[in-house]
Amino acid sequence: MKKTESRRKKVLRYLVEEYIRKVEPISSRVISKEYITDSSSATIRIDLSKLEKENLIYQQHTSGGRIPTIEGYRNYVHLIKKEIENSDYDKTETLRQLLIKYYKDTPLALHYIMQILAKETDQLSFVAEPEISYGTLNKLDVFKISDNKLLFVVSLDSGLDKTVIFKCDYTLSGQQLKAIVRYVNDKFSGSRIYDIQNKYLEETSDHISDENKLLRMFLDEFQNALTEISSYYIHFDGNISFLEQPEFDMKTSILNFLGFIQRQDHLIKLMQKYEQKAKYHILMGEELGQPELSDYSLIFAKYELFGVPGYLGILGPVRMDYKNNIPIISNIADVITKTTKKGMVVIKNEQKR
Repeated sequence: MKKTESRRKKVLRYLVEEYIRKVEPISSRVISKEYITDSSSATIRIDLSKLEKENLIYQQHTSGGRIPTIEGYRNYVHLIKKEIENSDYDKTETLRQLLIKYYKDTPLALHYIMQILAKETDQLSFVAEPEISYGTLNKLDVFKISDNKLLFVVSLDSGLDKTVIFKCDYTLSGQQLKAIVRYVNDKFSGSRIYDIQNKYLEETSDHISDENKLLRMFLDEFQNALTEISSYYIHFDGNISFLEQPEFDMKTSILNFLGFIQRQDHLIKLMQKYEQKAKYHILMGEELGQPELSDYSLIFAKYELFGVPGYLGILGPVRMDYKNNIPIISNIADVITKTTKKGMVVIKNEQKR
């Protein structure tokens, strides 16, 4: 890498970090005086001019300093990627103990983790968890409401009932339906919904003979019903101190942001697009899918709680402390997944006693 190119990367990095701290345009003099002391202010100005041509920074006023663009922030995150991946959140043991203490009350554990995430990042934190996947099937009822429509009523041990109507392309007599539902209840009652949906139904279907096509088709419908009623619910941290950031000085900015977080379906779809096994994901500006959110950023990671997947992360202005925030989110997701692997939490809890 040429010396000038290497210096220009440093100029971008220091400009972004200084702007994150000061929230004001950064001049060549500041960079030359405080960061790259072996280069003159005039040399740094040349670098800033080239960065501006690359659309990584911009100048609000002719005589003013520079501000990072969305593309500038993306390049900055790429520049510090190795540093981020080698950083560890120093309170992971506190998180482990929290998960062990509340292993029988996972919503409460996630609530506390979400509060920690908000406090550590000074942004709006969230946890997206599947609404019924942790629940246990108490009973399945299926009612024939017309010749080709079935009403599924899935009752959970918590007392929650979920209903969905499906059109079926095969004929079931009342007696056949009753027998199949009885079989399903005998087979799956007392099992976790997530396990039924992602493991037991497939295992059962694989062992059904070709002669029993009606049962196999019904199990496919049951799978579809569970998929239909399985949805994520996003919990946000209630602390509104993040609104004290200068990006929220305008009423319209607050309304746009609050309107965005109310669209949970959109947020979930955004995160579900990124199923590859990266430790974290960052969406900025136009990647959030709405023009009015061009100045905001979403950082999230996927976790597994007792094998059930969910998401956690933060939402905030694109001017945020990525070097601090990304390792926290990535490490928290990793700790949840590893600590709640089958048997680990219970064993550790028993040892402590």
